[in-house]
Amino acid sequence: MSEVAIRVESLGKKYHLGSNKAADLRNAFGDFISSINNSKAKQSLPDSQSSKGDFWALKDISFEVKKGEAIGIIGRNGAGKSTLLKILSRITEPTKGYYTLNGRVSSLLEVGTGFHMELTGRENIFLNGTILGMKRREIRQKFDEIVDFSGVEQFIDTPVKHYSSGMKVRLAFSVAAHLEPEILLIDEVLAVGDSEFQKKCLGKMEDVTGQGRTVLFVSHNMNAVSTLTNRSLILNNGEKLFDGFTGEAINTYLNINKATNHIFTSKPSTTTPKIIRAEVFTSNENKVHLHGKKINFEFQLSVPKKLTGASFSFQILNNKDIPIIHLWTFDSEREMCKEPGIYTLRCQVDKIRLYMGEYHLKAYFTGPPNTEKYHIIDGICPFKIEMYNKYREFQYRPEMCSYIEDAKWKIINSNEV
Repeated sequence: MSEVAIRVESLGKKYHLGSNKAADLRNAFGDFISSINNSKAKQSLPDSQSSKGDFWALKDISFEVKKGEAIGIIGRNGAGKSTLLKILSRITEPTKGYYTLNGRVSSLLEVGTGFHMELTGRENIFLNGTILGMKRREIRQKFDEIVDFSGVEQFIDTPVKHYSSGMKVRLAFSVAAHLEPEILLIDEVLAVGDSEFQKKCLGKMEDVTGQGRTVLFVSHNMNAVSTLTNRSLILNNGEKLFDGFTGEAINTYLNINKATNHIFTSKPSTTTPKIIRAEVFTSNENKVHLHGKKINFEFQLSVPKKLTGASFSFQILNNKDIPIIHLWTFDSEREMCKEPGIYTLRCQVDKIRLYMGEYHLKAYFTGPPNTEKYHIIDGICPFKIEMYNKYREFQYRPEMCSYIEDAKWKIINSNEV
């Protein structure tokens, strides 16, 4: 028996930009017929010449996944991640190359994937199980567990078309994770739902990987990828850029997208309020800052028209894109942007206690809550925290923590009491 669960060879997907609806329908019908007649997708090589309107979402992707492996797939929006999973889920056909799947597959690619909107939640659970090749008795054995995990018991006999997006993703994830597929394909399931359900998803996915099932996990949540996988692929502009240990993959990916310029600048707009400058003033040269020292942040806002209720905030994020500190100011606290012009905002932290490592900023220039977001910028102003002036008896490790708080210790020897 093969130890390979997924084999992908020279896979490519070409889309025709601006194609008409008739052609799209014809291609969709062709894809549907092919998916019925072929358990293994094979396509001839594309013509050497592409038309002007062609776009390659995937280009010559090859990799293997062993049974029981959990693989992360990371990359920017438009890198080809979702296209890859749609091909492996047989939703669309590749333009070239082929793939082999050894085992029954369940996929959760977007909210409500695989659901029939006119059927109830109960009926959709049995439908999905049947598609996976399960017997009705097997589905009944899992039914209560699926419903309990999803938290939609009250609405289980309501047509899915009446579910909110959160309810759909809860039930869809629960079905995909509990019906015991041998291969599970997951695309950004953690982007929907509340924090409590996201924690439940992570816990269940850890259980799934621990049970020896094969998982392909697409996410922009680097913390989740690092928790659930040991190996990851980086896709960039449709090409495989990296295949290796997840920690190295995350660092490589973040370095690709990290700003190389320590100062952010942008041209003012005559119509739209925006951030036109951002800089971090560190204690040392080359944007290196010593732990515990005073640090300053400066931003400039271009305001072409009077604003009411303006607010500005920024986050300091670590090298896994996890926010560590959030600082803000509001028009109600400090009057700003009442008249057109350029506004300079300075923020000082007298004793920043970030742990050693690499950090960057994400800035938000917005109106009052639940109104217009004027300008949001991410991945700017990288800087580094060092701890040259802090002695301890064992080596510093950047992954140990993100923040150190001042504390007072007291040690009591019971023999002296």
